[in-house]
Amino acid sequence: MTQRVVVTGMGVVTALGSDLPTFWNNLLEGKSGVSQIEAFDTTDYTTKIAAEIKGFDPSLYNIDKKESRKMDRFVQFGVAASQLAIEDAKLEIGANADPERVGVIVGSGIGGLGTWEDQHTTLMEKGPRRVSPFFIPMMIANMASGQISMITGAKGPNTAAVSACATGTHSIGDSFKMIQRGDADVMICGGAEATIRPIGMAGFCAMRAMSTRNDEPEKASRPFDVDRDGFVMGEGAGVLILESLEHAQARGARIYAEVIGYGMSGDAYHMTDPDPDGAARCMKKAINDAGIEPATIQYINAHGTSTGAGDKSETTAIKKTFGDHAYKVAVSSTKSMTGHLLGAAGGVEAVILGLTLQNGTIPPTINLDNPDPECDLDYVPNKPRKADVQVALSNSFGFGGHNATIIMRKFEG
Repeated sequence: MTQRVVVTGMGVVTALGSDLPTFWNNLLEGKSGVSQIEAFDTTDYTTKIAAEIKGFDPSLYNIDKKESRKMDRFVQFGVAASQLAIEDAKLEIGANADPERVGVIVGSGIGGLGTWEDQHTTLMEKGPRRVSPFFIPMMIANMASGQISMITGAKGPNTAAVSACATGTHSIGDSFKMIQRGDADVMICGGAEATIRPIGMAGFCAMRAMSTRNDEPEKASRPFDVDRDGFVMGEGAGVLILESLEHAQARGARIYAEVIGYGMSGDAYHMTDPDPDGAARCMKKAINDAGIEPATIQYINAHGTSTGAGDKSETTAIKKTFGDHAYKVAVSSTKSMTGHLLGAAGGVEAVILGLTLQNGTIPPTINLDNPDPECDLDYVPNKPRKADVQVALSNSFGFGGHNATIIMRKFEG
């Protein structure tokens, strides 16, 4: 028998806040988490802004100080968000959940970039004998999943998705399928990323992919707006606790939403430019997996990165998928506020999907002042909208043509 899968806990670590009420209120107030970068000197960089988490303290999240020094920043974010999600779900591994039936998939698009950069500097300046013995285990992209497992005692399926900006959504979709087919009762899943580093910013600057609106950072991320000039980097993590409905009900868990569909596809087109056909096929697969009609979807949390090609491509893909209904569905890009968290984006946006279904309010796309004529859908501009959303969809698309879509609906027993 196929298991129904529900969301029982959620945790975020973002520039907009690291507790759900603060995070949600900032989204509804249309606040931007984008500011001047403080982590390093940006004098020679064309982009000097990002949605940076200031003053992050891992000790606030039950991470031992000694152990935290063995974790890259992305791992610290992933562990912190997972701890918040576990607390939110009131999940006690070993008490109300069998450790061997609790799994982890918390991926990263890039992994330990900061560790790589620091240790390369050590190698060049001091030689190979001074490179840390923790370099490799700190840097590899699966280590958020590994550390979460070790800290929580989760002994079930444990892996890590790495699919660029689709990572978080793939992690959640794969976890959904694992529970659905009976491989686990509970999955800790999502994404973590920490790429606001000199080498990371330099690479994206070289691609001319990021906004250079340095004098107005809070207005720099402007998806679907004709004056957009690139995405804004973000960092952090978003983690969900997924459970089989049977397991959640047996322990009396609070349920945010039900996951009902997952789709993925490949563009087979271009390294960085998206193909709307691939995104459309991905959404259609998720809708078919959910066993619903396209017109059932009331809200789409768009990938919506604020890039010229990306926003147009996603708009076209939505039209290909939904036909006339494309003009009736509410679409918003919360990256206008959070920045683009790359591999963590899908995790954070899945949390937003759950909060939207629970609270009956759609967060806006801020900075949408002059809509691009080629982006002509209902993007919920600048102000949140009260709506009794029953079914919602989230898109994530990554470099390499990786596409992932999940669908959630309001839970009914």
